[in-house]
Amino acid sequence: MNKTRDIWIAGFALFSLFFGAGNLILPPTLGVKSGSDWWIVVLGFILTAIIIPIFAIFAHARLQGTLYDFGKKVSPVFSTIFCFLIYIIAAAIPSPRTAAVTHEMAIQPFFDSPPILTSIIYFVLVFIFAVNRSKIISLIGKFLTPIIVIILLVIISIAFFTSPGTVNPSSFKNPFVDGILEGYQTFDAIAGVVVGAVIIISLDYSNHTTFLEKRTLIRKAGYISGIGLLLIYGGLILSGSLFSATFTENATRIEILSGLSTKTLGNLGTTFLSVLVALACFTTAVGIVTGTADYIKGICNNSKTAYVITAAIASIVGIIVGSYNVGFIIDVAVPALMFVYPITIMLILLNVVPEKYASKLVFRGVVIVTFIFSIPDFLGFIIPRENLTGIKSFIPLAEHSLGWVLPALVVFVLLNLITNKTN
Repeated sequence: MNKTRDIWIAGFALFSLFFGAGNLILPPTLGVKSGSDWWIVVLGFILTAIIIPIFAIFAHARLQGTLYDFGKKVSPVFSTIFCFLIYIIAAAIPSPRTAAVTHEMAIQPFFDSPPILTSIIYFVLVFIFAVNRSKIISLIGKFLTPIIVIILLVIISIAFFTSPGTVNPSSFKNPFVDGILEGYQTFDAIAGVVVGAVIIISLDYSNHTTFLEKRTLIRKAGYISGIGLLLIYGGLILSGSLFSATFTENATRIEILSGLSTKTLGNLGTTFLSVLVALACFTTAVGIVTGTADYIKGICNNSKTAYVITAAIASIVGIIVGSYNVGFIIDVAVPALMFVYPITIMLILLNVVPEKYASKLVFRGVVIVTFIFSIPDFLGFIIPRENLTGIKSFIPLAEHSLGWVLPALVVFVLLNLITNKTN
């Protein structure tokens, strides 16, 4: 009985880790845009928003280490740079995005105040909580997640039974690929490699003394977490699809989530959900700022000054970026995600496969090739795409911004063949 309880506790802990309130604005919009092809979008979205992040947890179960351990087989220098990039991106994009979501969902509908004011108050409070390491935030988070999940399940259920019955055709050229790329915006793969170690270390293994028992616990907890995310993400995509005909073509992500909530719960329910999402966003921002400051503190001989300075810088960046609207922040995030996400995915997968297939040579070769072939995908969101037509025509899947996939797979196979022959 204790083992079953431990598995469920760990499963809910992992679910809370990946369930970011800011992510809720993504699935309903995917559903509206995909229309009748919603299920194809779900398949793509769960690949990068659920399966890869859960693999990150499995990798942590094997490594029993930190973010640094994910890339150390490539080289210590690479792993250090990778860690810095991940923390910089986390502090500069998903953290400020929570402030923007809070303003557009919980402040703007009721008060005529500028977003910069919301952002300033928001991150001043984030800084105060981060510096004082208050336990209130973690306690609030434990209560918020279950309540929000219940409300979302109610929205999904009502949407299923009360939809207008008219579903728009898909506006996506390739729903599966669009689902994959939108899954990047959840930042869940990054969350998996950054915070996964905290969850793993925090688990009580008193009744799981062997490595096999630990791995089994983590795997089953991962399945529970993944199923929970699938129900929420998949249900919101389906709900958006069922109500796709009721939204205008240029409706924003916030408008779609709020509109879907209003159509199913009414104005009072939408207000309640907005407040809860705002609080949950705040706990996420505190977690990111605290985690980033902890990392810098760790490499500065546990300097309290380094912690405070990092938390202050992360909060200032949050104020600046968080004052922009959600759509702008998501658009700005795309190039950064196209740059770092492919490498993150490959590091996760290489740390999951059996060690005999993941030598240092394989790590280095696959990561280098992934980096090189993801450059056109990254540049495609910075410079005019017609400038890259020539090079993209020679790379399979490059037209879908997935040009790194096949080259990485080929190099993985070839290097393993070479390694096996020499051994």
